[in-house]
Amino acid sequence: MQALAELDLYELPFEEPVFAADPYPFIEAARARHPWIARCASGYVVFEYSAIKDLMWMDDKMRPSFDGIVELMGAKGTPWGRFTEEQMLALPDPQHKVLRGTFAAKFTPRFANTMRPAMREIMTMLLDEWTPREHIDFEEFASYYPVSVMARLIGAPLEAIPGIRKSLETLGLAFSLDATRLPQLQEAIVHVDKFCQDIIDNRRANPRTGEEPDLLDVLIEAAEEGGISPRQLTDALIFFFVAGYDTSKNVLTYMMHLMIRSPEIYQRCAVDYDYCRKVVEETLRLFNPGTSFRFTDSDVVYRDVLLPKDTMLFFPLSTAGRDPTAFDQADIFDPERAIDPARRQVAFGLGKHMCLGQYIARAQLQEGLHLVAQRMKEPHMAGDIGWRPFPGVWGIKGLPIEFTPA
Repeated sequence: MQALAELDLYELPFEEPVFAADPYPFIEAARARHPWIARCASGYVVFEYSAIKDLMWMDDKMRPSFDGIVELMGAKGTPWGRFTEEQMLALPDPQHKVLRGTFAAKFTPRFANTMRPAMREIMTMLLDEWTPREHIDFEEFASYYPVSVMARLIGAPLEAIPGIRKSLETLGLAFSLDATRLPQLQEAIVHVDKFCQDIIDNRRANPRTGEEPDLLDVLIEAAEEGGISPRQLTDALIFFFVAGYDTSKNVLTYMMHLMIRSPEIYQRCAVDYDYCRKVVEETLRLFNPGTSFRFTDSDVVYRDVLLPKDTMLFFPLSTAGRDPTAFDQADIFDPERAIDPARRQVAFGLGKHMCLGQYIARAQLQEGLHLVAQRMKEPHMAGDIGWRPFPGVWGIKGLPIEFTPA
């Protein structure tokens, strides 16, 4: 058996801008040193597809390391620290099971499909506003889509969207492990917390009658059925916004980045609705903005390597889909790629912490891509792109494009 600390591992510059700009050469250098694990400043990075799957399924031996992240950020006892340590993913197993079971019964593919008309309406409204400009930052454009959909689904006023979007942009950088961001994180979480509490209080005081239940009705009903406290319900709604904003926005932005280099695929997306679903799935394999993290809850032996208790492990999900040992021509974007059930992309995580909103996200991306491809013709780059920090919610920061409006 090998001790983790004694392995000759590559050290990834995980938190450096050079890594965020292009992590894959560093991952290949790490793979040349060891097949599945590397070091970073804050712990260890598991980058191989099979190792990520195997270890993330060990729910009985791992726990989400939010307490470790809060400690690294120096945020104990702060509003952001409280939310981070008490959100659904961070709760002790019995409480997590109750919350997840209550909400999972509502977040079904069927429920996601009922949201598609609202998604199409929101995207059409945004395109009507943005396409006449012909030259836009697509990342900024894309950012208004998920937050507007989420606001619509809980009956939030449209005038609240710019402020919530600004706070969600800040919170999306929370897990970049940069403690200098802490004052902005506190301001953002207090703003979103008050917004969510006010929305819930207003709906309880003024229940809707004679209408189909919206997502907020579903959440309130689920909380009442599951004995979930007001604090936990508010945190669940905050989590819904935080988890559903950056991920969808960053994937849609990266998808446009891919489409600019794949004009034939983009043209087909405008006329082939079902093909858009394949494009979404292949994009999620090739790119994922999320990095999951865990602490080992006990000593874990994996492939004859001892991972000691309380070892911080990072799982960058984007590297899993680019693993050449798991996917043929892993760096090639091919929506017609045959899907091996044993080798599916892991964009939405694994085990008991798998993303509850995955069906909503998939529907939102498919609907958005189809309409964008119809309205923004022949897009091409109109400037340089930037990159968000890699740990946390990674992605393109600024995607200037020009196009011909349909």
